[in-house]
Amino acid sequence: MVEQINLSRAMYILISAAALVIIIAGINLAQSIVVLFLISFFLALLGTPPVLWLKEKHIPSGFAVLIVMIVMIAIILLISVQIGSSFSGFIGELPALQTRIQEQVLELTALLKSKGIIVNKKFFLEYVNPEAIMKLTADLLTGLSSVISDLVLILLTVTFILLEVSSFPLKLRAVLGDPKQKFPQFTKFANDMKRYMIIKTLISLATGILIATWLYILNVDYPLLWGFLAFLLNYIPNIGSIVAAIPAVILAFIQLGLGGAVMVTLGYITVNFVVGNVIEPRVTGRKLGLSTLVVFISVIFWGGLLGLVGAILSIPLTMTLKFAFENHESTRWFALLLGSEKMDQPSSPK
Repeated sequence: MVEQINLSRAMYILISAAALVIIIAGINLAQSIVVLFLISFFLALLGTPPVLWLKEKHIPSGFAVLIVMIVMIAIILLISVQIGSSFSGFIGELPALQTRIQEQVLELTALLKSKGIIVNKKFFLEYVNPEAIMKLTADLLTGLSSVISDLVLILLTVTFILLEVSSFPLKLRAVLGDPKQKFPQFTKFANDMKRYMIIKTLISLATGILIATWLYILNVDYPLLWGFLAFLLNYIPNIGSIVAAIPAVILAFIQLGLGGAVMVTLGYITVNFVVGNVIEPRVTGRKLGLSTLVVFISVIFWGGLLGLVGAILSIPLTMTLKFAFENHESTRWFALLLGSEKMDQPSSPK
C-alpha cells in the first residue's frame, strides 16, 4: 500500500514536470504573441487608474477610455519620434564608433604602459570587447523597435482591456453564481501589482530624465537614447541599471576620454544610488515579497524565455506566479520558497 502511494506520488511529480516543460516550450515558441499581450496588459495596468478616475467624474466609460488612449498614443508617438532619430543616428555612426574604439584602446594601452602598467590590447579588444557591447546595444534597440511595429495591435488590445476592466468583477461574480461575492485576496494582489507598476514606471522615468540631463550637460552624443535605455532597463532589478550604463560610458570614453567616462560613471552611480536606495524604498514603503535570489533568477528565467520584455516584466510575472501558488494548498510550499527571507506565513484562501 505504501509502495503504491509512493509510486503515485512519483508519477504525479513526473507528469507535473513533463507538463511544465511542455508549457515552457510552448511559451517560448509563441514568444512574439505572448510578448505582445504582456505589453498590452502592462499598458492597460498603467491606464486603468486614470480611466477609473474619469468614470468617478461621471464621464461615460467609452469617452474615458478614448481620452486615456489619446493621451497614451500621443506620449508613445512623441517618444518614438525623439528616440527614433537618435537611434538612427547611432546606428549610422556605429562603424565609425567601432574604429574610434580601437584607436582609444591603443591610446589607453600606451598611457597605462607609460605608468608602468603593462596591459595587452587583446584584453580590451577580445575579453572586454567594447565593440561587441556597442553592437549588442544596437541589436537590443533594434529588437525593441520590432516590437513597436505591432503598435496598432497592442493599442487595440489595450483599448478593449480598458473597456472591460470595470465590468470584469461583475462577470466573475456571474460565473460564480454569487452577485455579492468578494475577492479580498485577488483585489489586494491587483492593487499591489498596479501600485508597483505605476511607482516603478514613475521612478524609471525620473531615472531616465536625470541620466539624459547629465549626459546632455557633459555633451555626450544621443543623451535621449541613453536616457530612454536607462528608463527601460531600470525595470530590471539588480543588473538593469548597470547594463544601461555600459554603452554610455564607452561612448563617453570615445568622445571625451578617460575623464569624461569617469564623470559619466559617477553620474550613473549617483542617480541609481539616490533613486534606487533612497527614493524608491520610501515611495514604495514595502517589500516585493520575493527573496533576493528569486528576483535574480526570475530575471534570467523570464529574460531567456521572453527576451527583453520578459526581463523587464520579470518581477510582476514572478509575483503573479507566487500569488497563484499561495492560493492552492498543494503548491503553497513553493510560494514559501519564492518568498522573502522574513515573509509571513501566507493565510489560507477564503
